[in-house]
Amino acid sequence: MSALDLTRDRAADATRGATDATLTARCIAAVRALSVDMVEQARSGHPGAPLGLAPAATVLFTRVMRHSPRTPDWPDRDRFVLSAGHASALLYSLLHLTGYAVSAEDLRRFRQWGAITPGHPEHGLTPGVETTTGPLGQGFANAVGLAIAERILARRFNRDGLPIVDHRVYGICSDGDLMEGVASEAASLAGHLALGRLILLYDDNGITIDGPTGQTFTEDVARRFDAYGWQTLRVEDGNDTDSIEHALRIADADAERPSLIAVRTRIGFGSAVEGTAAAHGAPLGPEDARRTKARMAWTEEPFVVPDDVAAEFAATAQRGAAAQARWRLLMAQYEASFPEDSVAFADAIAGRLPDGWDRAIPRFPAGSSLATRKASAASVQALWPRVEMLAGGSADLAESTGMTPPGDPFRPGRADRIIHFGVREHAMGGIMNGLALHGGIRPVGSTFLVFSDYMRPPIRLAALMGQPAIFVFTHDSIGLGEDGPTHQPVEHLAALRAIPGLTVIRPADANETAIAWRVALSHGGPVALVLTRQDVPVLDAAKAGSAGRGAYTLADSRSTPDVILIGTGSEVHVALAARDILDGLGIAARVVSMPSWELFAEQTDAYRSEILPSHVRARVSVEAAATMGWERWIGERGVAVGVDRFGASAPGPEVMRELGITPEMVARRALETVTRT
Repeated sequence: MSALDLTRDRAADATRGATDATLTARCIAAVRALSVDMVEQARSGHPGAPLGLAPAATVLFTRVMRHSPRTPDWPDRDRFVLSAGHASALLYSLLHLTGYAVSAEDLRRFRQWGAITPGHPEHGLTPGVETTTGPLGQGFANAVGLAIAERILARRFNRDGLPIVDHRVYGICSDGDLMEGVASEAASLAGHLALGRLILLYDDNGITIDGPTGQTFTEDVARRFDAYGWQTLRVEDGNDTDSIEHALRIADADAERPSLIAVRTRIGFGSAVEGTAAAHGAPLGPEDARRTKARMAWTEEPFVVPDDVAAEFAATAQRGAAAQARWRLLMAQYEASFPEDSVAFADAIAGRLPDGWDRAIPRFPAGSSLATRKASAASVQALWPRVEMLAGGSADLAESTGMTPPGDPFRPGRADRIIHFGVREHAMGGIMNGLALHGGIRPVGSTFLVFSDYMRPPIRLAALMGQPAIFVFTHDSIGLGEDGPTHQPVEHLAALRAIPGLTVIRPADANETAIAWRVALSHGGPVALVLTRQDVPVLDAAKAGSAGRGAYTLADSRSTPDVILIGTGSEVHVALAARDILDGLGIAARVVSMPSWELFAEQTDAYRSEILPSHVRARVSVEAAATMGWERWIGERGVAVGVDRFGASAPGPEVMRELGITPEMVARRALETVTRT
């Protein structure tokens, strides 16, 4: 690697005496021992990375990182991301030792039902865990998002002499993280944006699950990151704590470049399986665990920490409390000097929207036609100046997705809220999660619906963490036309709806789209807005007002219909036309617009029964997408009109017609259903 070698001559450059060195060694041994104890107790886990990384992580947590274990949500804390989430035992050990609310009993319950110490770190479950990690590369992208959020908020709120947003993002990544494409995407963008407060320790141990990295991963990592615009540093001995600290200090001082510090470690250090793939993902076993502890002169019983080590780690909490107290004094000066900005800052961190924010949402006149992506663009234009927490952009498709809010883009030296993610959908999703996790930001990212496949892992993690990310997906069906089946989504709505905790909204018109934005911003979790490329008629705004409930009766012939036609998005208008055909045949049809299955499912039984009365078993759904899942709403006797094949390249209306998404087809299937039921 071409990184600067930071291994130091301890004899010539010793910064700590023998007593300190001995105590440091005991602290590191405590981290290693607790990690081994957890894995042995659970008879499951990953001991190798914690054994190798303990010195680097201990230096970071106790000497470098500014954090307050007693108040883990302090807004100006440094953030730490364990992208190599399989090393969770390492993180839990450090959280316990430095004073977070993670007890010895919590460590004993590692990987057990209901424990706050699960197999991979989970945000919102364990104090001090900034993000849910484990799927490799996701934490790396989250860290980039956290660093972008810090810079956006610093530019918005900091004043001369009053830097109330002034922290760093640290992380640990592995060979596996760096093999994943999402890390490359995110690293490229981080270098371009010159995120100098992003510092990652790379666990360069040369081993993956299948064996030595030499069989799959022989690139010069440092030169790759040099090319991205990162500062790259190297520490040859992963047990050399002074060199690790020195590297971290150098990285801290570079305000212009993110830093990658390659630390050469030995996976499973001190164990019989040191340096082999066998150390990665299985307990050492009682005998090797005992011998490993003996090699580092650790004689304590499992999960026991001696007083001298506990006191040394406790100093971290004390230093953190002092740092937070200094920040509170700074904040008090800020509040006195800039009272309006201080309120805005507190509201942003708390996720509170400004009073009357939704008055900015536009209304659209009925009788015209407008693509829902264009209605979304108008909503973004109106909301952006009013809701300062909004930040994000598109994956190189801003004009097509309508993600062109007013203002200047985020770039080196200027941290505005508009982010050009480039053709990096996967990284965009992971970065959005980091933006949301930081606090103070409501992230928005946009691309075509078909490319949601590229970013499914971060969408899933947004749902798992309950983060309020807004995913804007346009060009939502075969109706987009000539680009053909490679760009025409078919199975994507079903795939998104299958993610627990994700609210999918496919509005039928411009006014439903405006309501969808209201829901997206007031909703507590992630939302996917699914929008048309083609124009669709604009419905009466008063009728569309119920779209926020997930489904509502848009048109009715009488109180007890013969058949219920249920549509989403552009196909609601197909259902309305089919209703007219059926009315001419003497069949009373109700048209239900159902923009969101998830929102409708949250309604009361009474409301759902009002919209879809159980005694009306003749039901037809119409959606230009895979029909999977519609049985939930149409019942066993209903019929789903959809597209269970790939599309074709032709003008959109022709593709719709050829694949049976027409009023005539819906009316015919409705007649069959009425006759059968």
